[in-house]
Order: sequence, then C-alpha cells, then structure tokens
Amino acid sequence: MSTYRIAWLPGDGIGREVMEGAHIVLDAAGFAAEYIPGDIGWEFWRSEGDAFPPRTVELLRHADAAMFGAITSKPVKAAESELAAGLRGKNLVYRSPIVRMRQMFDLYTCLRPCRAYPGNPLNLKEGIDLVMFRENTEDLYAGVEFSPVPGELADVLKKLSPPFAPFGGLGGTEYAVSCKVNTRKGSERIARAAFEFARKNGRRKVTIVHKANVVRASDGLFFETAKSVAKDYPEIATDDANVDAICMWLLKNPLNYDVLVAPNLYGDIISDLAAQMVGGLGFGCSGNIGERLAVFEPSHGSAPKYAGQYKVNPIATILAAKMMLEWLGETSRARAVDEATAAVIREGKCRTYDMGGSAGTLDMARAIASRVQAGR
Repeated sequence: MSTYRIAWLPGDGIGREVMEGAHIVLDAAGFAAEYIPGDIGWEFWRSEGDAFPPRTVELLRHADAAMFGAITSKPVKAAESELAAGLRGKNLVYRSPIVRMRQMFDLYTCLRPCRAYPGNPLNLKEGIDLVMFRENTEDLYAGVEFSPVPGELADVLKKLSPPFAPFGGLGGTEYAVSCKVNTRKGSERIARAAFEFARKNGRRKVTIVHKANVVRASDGLFFETAKSVAKDYPEIATDDANVDAICMWLLKNPLNYDVLVAPNLYGDIISDLAAQMVGGLGFGCSGNIGERLAVFEPSHGSAPKYAGQYKVNPIATILAAKMMLEWLGETSRARAVDEATAAVIREGKCRTYDMGGSAGTLDMARAIASRVQAGR
C-alpha cells in the first residue's frame, strides 16, 4: 500500500479543530499517509512578517497533496498593527496565504461541490446538487492594486481611458485602483475543466457566469472564451447568466442548474451562496487543483470566537478530505467517507450546534468514522 505525503496545514482558529476531525475520519478509512505539519497563518505573519513562510512553500513542493484548515485575514492597516514591534515600518504587506498558494502553484481550478444531503435540516430544498468551477488565479484576486495611486499610472489612464476622466483630478491618496485581470488561457482552461467534469460525470448542463454586459473587456473575454470551449462539447447543454441574476435564480430554482463556471470573484460569491443552500459553510468543501498539486479545504474561515471550543461542524473539512481521496485515486475510500457522512446526516442522532444539536466537533467526526469502519 502506498504511503502518501500529505502537507498538513491547520492554520488559525478552528482550522486546527476541524482538521483533527478530518484526521479521525481518514484514519478510519484506512488511508495510509505521512502527515507533515506546515506553518501557515496569522501567528507567522505576526512573528515573522510572512503568513506563508518559505519552509511551507518547500513542503508543498514535495507533497502529494495538502489539507488546509482556515486562515485569519485582516485589512492592511490592521495587519501591520499586529506585527511584532521589530517588523513594523519595514513595508511588509499582508497577502492571503491561500491566494498566494493558488498563484504560486498554479492551482487554477477551485472545485466546490454543493450537495443537499437528505435529512439535513438546513437544506433550502432537497435534491440540490451543484458543482462550482471557479477560476482560481486571476481576476480581482490577482493582487494588482494601487493605494495610493501613482501619478504615472493616473497619467496613463487619463490618456488611454475616457471613462477615467471623473477621477483624473483626484490626488493619489483619494482613491484606489484594483485591476481585474482575466486571460484567454485562464478562461479557457477553467471552462474546459468544467465541461470535462460534466462529460465524465454525466452532468446535463454547464452555466457560464459573468457580467459581460457591464464589465465588457475582462468578463467579455471570459464569456467569449467559455462559449468557444462549449462548442467542443455538443452533448452538454450550455447557458449563461449575469452574476447578479444567477444569485436570484439559484435561490428560486436551484434544481434548474448543474455545473457552473465563473471567474474568480463571482465563483467565490456563488459558491458561498450555494453552500448556504445546502446547510451553510459547515458543509462547504473546496479543492484547489493544479496539474501536479492539489490543496483541499473547508470554505469557511477561522471563526476565532469559537476557537478552542471544539464546537463547530467538521463536515466541510471531512468532505474536503473525501475530495482529496478522490483526487489521489482512492475512490473506494472516498465513497466510504461520503456514504458514512450521508448516513450520519440522514440518521440525525449526531448534530452540531448549527444543525440544531449539541454534538461537538469531534463527536461528529467520530460518528462518521464509526460508520466508515462499520462499512469496511
């Protein structure tokens, strides 16, 4: 039996607790792995000025896959104020380590399935089964931002963009600029990933999400590229929707949708919306997938107010671990984890606080692990 090298990145707050729960379930599934702990998160930003230290980057270069917990992120000024005294005033700028990781390792696919498990009291409707494909490295998350705005940039914008005229007289500290960067390559490969998934898994339709009617350049490129990719998959129905409209239609008619593909920011928004429709972020699992490496995580944050209480729902992290098993080709173990999770939810005897129960994080993990072992 192969032993996988899994980078184990708990991060901040409840990340450590939900990762502990996932570990219990992976052990119950008989997953043979070496879990190698990695340093990431807020404490390393405060003490070292780097929330994603080089040693953790190196760990990921040699891992088969990674599990990631949760990260605390704060605005620039708040982040700087929490640096160790000796690091302040050195022009260190906080950037989300998970965003950096996605870009550094070209984890261009963010895969977020959102399924309504039968018996979950938090389901908006039974039968919801959506899969979100979010481009993971470009768009407004590219990090091309200016505040204050350099005068030379303002001069170029005044020269090249007539719509910039109302802002041309402002001083550099009076506004900020964030660049929305979509490339043809990035748009093509996330669209193709969505259609390939649909073809492989017998999905009936792919919906392209955009705002090309207003954001004509970057979203226009994404939309036109995705439509071109769709021509290679004639057996799969294709439609499209503006991001604001899809939020409305998903809530009204979720069963009309199947696979959705979107640029980075819109994908983030609609996948959180879809997660709430199937129980909330306690059920929202996510995979950041590249050609060589994949990093799996719950899509919730670090929830510092609950840290140390072992109270929160670990199912999102357990389902992220299931996704990791699938990506590694451990399909029978992945199926066992999925079926055990579904059984515990359906039975309803073990429920965390968000589900209306009193079970703790590890109670839920052990309930699922027990079902996994019973089925082996």
